[in-house]
Amino acid sequence: MTIPTVYLVGAGPGHPGLLTLRAVECLREADLVLYDKLVAPVLLEYAPASAEKRCVTELAEHHDDRVLPIHDSMIAAARAGKCVVRLKGGDPLVFGRGAEEAEVLRQAGIPFEIVPGVTAALGAAAYAGISLTHRACASAVAFVTGHENPTKPESAVDWKALARFPGTLVIYMGMSRLDRIVATLVAEGMDSQTPAAIVQYATLGTQRTLTASLGDLPRRARAEGVSAPAVIFIGPVVALRDELAWFERRPLFGKRVLVTRPKQQAGEMVHRLAEMGAVPFVLPSVEIRPLSDWTAVDNAIRTLPQYDWLVFTSANGVNAFLGRLEALGLDMRALGNTRLAAIGPKTAEALTAYHLRPDVVPARFQSEDLAAALIAYIQPGKRVLLARADRGREILKELLEAHCLVEQLAVYSQVDAVEPDSELMDALRRGEIEFVTLTSSNIARALLGRLDATCRRRIEAGEIKLVTISPVTSEAVRALALPVAAEATEATTAGVVEAMVRLVRE
Repeated sequence: MTIPTVYLVGAGPGHPGLLTLRAVECLREADLVLYDKLVAPVLLEYAPASAEKRCVTELAEHHDDRVLPIHDSMIAAARAGKCVVRLKGGDPLVFGRGAEEAEVLRQAGIPFEIVPGVTAALGAAAYAGISLTHRACASAVAFVTGHENPTKPESAVDWKALARFPGTLVIYMGMSRLDRIVATLVAEGMDSQTPAAIVQYATLGTQRTLTASLGDLPRRARAEGVSAPAVIFIGPVVALRDELAWFERRPLFGKRVLVTRPKQQAGEMVHRLAEMGAVPFVLPSVEIRPLSDWTAVDNAIRTLPQYDWLVFTSANGVNAFLGRLEALGLDMRALGNTRLAAIGPKTAEALTAYHLRPDVVPARFQSEDLAAALIAYIQPGKRVLLARADRGREILKELLEAHCLVEQLAVYSQVDAVEPDSELMDALRRGEIEFVTLTSSNIARALLGRLDATCRRRIEAGEIKLVTISPVTSEAVRALALPVAAEATEATTAGVVEAMVRLVRE
């Protein structure tokens, strides 16, 4: 048996958008993902659902104790024929022990590939507006570990030379020894007034950037509670931050937002929120499941030529119906002359994945508008197959029935998924989440119906703001006697995010 390659992959500094394309390719092939604690959980979604995903903290409590279990896990899985991705924060070869892991694999005869990542220094500098080099004041940059004691005689770091370094110092893992590092640099001749900065939780909506003179940096860090994980920057370039800072000025920077869409559909909103500087959390309020009995769907597929129109009200419906069509050994020719309608752009986009294009998409993306568009388009008496979830509003069917022959068909199942004792529900109770996004009536009822009195009081007081995708969803919220803080003007993910931006600006 050929032993598969083990991939030592850099996950970047935290922001999910900073993962490389090669890293995504590796994750998509993974059977086992061994990931560091600081790796963004959303990155694991690139791995197949069937892949085993293990945080290395499960292997041992302390870092030094988990080194051998990590090595053993990689080797054992590779020898068992599994594709292993060792997902490491930042870059594997910049203070990431990637070389040690690669050497262990080489000695064991396991092929490996090292996939570089955006190291913390680069990510933190870019997102905090600190130019590592600058023609006017820094022609060099040095990456230094602060993990060892700078005062011990056997230190491998030449702090005396670094105190005279003509550029920018970037110190990794130095927060626990910040006082000693600063005292040593100043004692060795560095000006205590040298501009310095600490960037905590770099590239995320929780990012904090503290700037101070070098001599005052430890006191300020203690006073403001800035601690690890963080990167320390020392040099004249820090003084340029006010001109270059951009991420912390994003419209939703630092806002904590709960995304309640099904897990497999949350990615787009999470991505948009992260780009706006928000801190997204995912708590699926409903789950999308395949039907337990496909008989009715199979019968409809086999008799598709008798329908004039096939209407989809969600991307889930498209994937369920056309996925089942392919599972039966058919292809898109089975649709024949049947015309297609989609309730909105995401549903239409799902159709394009099957090389299909809808004939009708309404200007507004809700059932009433889809019905009006179809009635204007379809000749009376035509047969329409409406593919949808096994629950939801009946309004589309009711409006169409006055004009044509309608058969409504459940092609996937939707069930409530909120766990009332989850950590995120506790965060809601504590007021640690500022916004809750609600993208359907079912999602609104599933989540809000489980809220306790504390959560409801916070919503009523405006401490937690509910943002809905449409008037229909807003109506479902108000039916539960709760206020809507903002409503999207366009019933899309982008519309929901824009509604939040307006709310913050107001």
